[in-house]
Amino acid sequence: MDTIASLFSFITTPVSWIIVQFHKIYGAMFGPDTGWAWGLSIVSLVVLIRICLIPLFVKQIKATRNMQALQPKMKAIQERYKSDKQRQSEEMMKLYKETGTNPLSSCLPILAQSPFFFALYHVLSKIASGDPVGVLNQTLVNSARQAEIFGAPIAAKFTDSPEKVEALHATLLDVRIVTAVMIIMMSASQFYTQRQLMQKNVDLTVKTPYMQQQKMLMYIFPVIFAVMGINFPVGVLVYWLTTNVWTMGQQMYVINQNPTPGSKAQDHYLQRLLKGVTASGEVKSRRKRTVVQAIVAKGADRNDNERRFMSGLAKAGLAAQADGTVAKSETAVLDAEGGAGQKRQQPKRQTKSKRQATTAQPGTAKSSEGDSASKTSLQKDESKPGGAKPAGSGRQPKSAQRKGQQRPKHPSSKK
Repeated sequence: MDTIASLFSFITTPVSWIIVQFHKIYGAMFGPDTGWAWGLSIVSLVVLIRICLIPLFVKQIKATRNMQALQPKMKAIQERYKSDKQRQSEEMMKLYKETGTNPLSSCLPILAQSPFFFALYHVLSKIASGDPVGVLNQTLVNSARQAEIFGAPIAAKFTDSPEKVEALHATLLDVRIVTAVMIIMMSASQFYTQRQLMQKNVDLTVKTPYMQQQKMLMYIFPVIFAVMGINFPVGVLVYWLTTNVWTMGQQMYVINQNPTPGSKAQDHYLQRLLKGVTASGEVKSRRKRTVVQAIVAKGADRNDNERRFMSGLAKAGLAAQADGTVAKSETAVLDAEGGAGQKRQQPKRQTKSKRQATTAQPGTAKSSEGDSASKTSLQKDESKPGGAKPAGSGRQPKSAQRKGQQRPKHPSSKK
C-alpha cells in the first residue's frame, strides 16, 4: 500500500495544503490539537472533492443506464459471433460508438478520487512516522499525531503493534475498537448503497447479465473494503466512510428525483407527481413538466409505470399536453372509465332453444287472447235459452301434435 501511495506523491502537496487550510478554521473553533479539528479537516477534504466530482457522477449515472439498455443488444452480438472474438469486439465497439456509450464512464468517480485517496494515505503514513510531508511542517505533524478520534490517533491502524500504538500515546484496545467499528460502518454503507441501486433504480422488466454482475458486486465490494480496511489508518477510514455516506445520500437524491425508467423508484416518483398534479390541477416545476413532456412524447412506447400515471390523470379529468402541462378534459374521464378506452362488449350468443322460445312468444300470446275471447262468447251463447255450441267449439288439437298427413298405423297395432 505504501508503494502505491508513493506513486501519487505528486499531489501530496495540494492535498496537505487543503487539509491545513481547513485545519486553521476548525482549529480556531475546537483547538488545533484536537481530533475534531483534524477529523473535520479530512471530512471537509472529502466534501470538496466530491463536489468537484458531481459532473463525473452525472456521467456515471447516464453510462450505467445506457449499459442497462444495451445489454439485450450486447447479448445478441455475443451469441451471433460466439466463435469469432475479434468480430465480436468490433461489433461491441461499433455499438458503443453508435449509442455514445463509454463503459468506463461508470468507474469515473472512483478513478478520479483514487489519487486523492492514496495521497491522503501517504500523508497519514508520514504523520504516523513523524516526518514532515507537503506543507505539513514538523509542528503540524506533531499536532496531528496527538489528535485522537474517540481515543484512536488518526494515524493509527488496526494492524499496528502495541509498541507503535504506545508511541502515538494510545492503547491498542481503543485503536482496534474504533477501527473495527469504522470498518463495519464503511462496509455496511457500501452494501446499502449498492443494494438500494439494485432494488429501486433498475428496470426489472429487463433481465440481463449486467444485473447479475451488479448483484455479485453488491456482496463482493463490502468484503474487499473490510479486508483492506484493517490496513487503513483511522484518518483514511474517516475519509472512506465520509465518501461512502456522501455517495449514499447523493444516490438517494438521484433515485428520488431522476429514477431509471421502468424501475420501482420511477413508479413511486410518478405516484407522488400524480398526487401533486391532481391536488393542484397543474404541473408546477419546470423539471416536472419536462418529465410529463417526455412521457407524452413516448406515446405507445410508455412502460407500465407511465401508463398508470396517464390513466391516473385521466381519472382525475386531466389530460397531459405535449408541452408538459395538464388540461381539464371530460373525454379523458370517459376513456378512463372505459367509454372509449375499453373494447365494446358483444352481447352473449343465445342458444337455439332460447331463440325459438323468443320467436314463439308473440304467437302464443295472440292464441291465448283468441282462446279467452272464444271462451267468453261461448259462455254468452250457453247462457241464452236453446243456445247451441258453435261448430268447431270442440277440443282444439294440441300445439305439440304434428300437422299434415299422419303416418298410417301398422296392421298389427291395436286400435
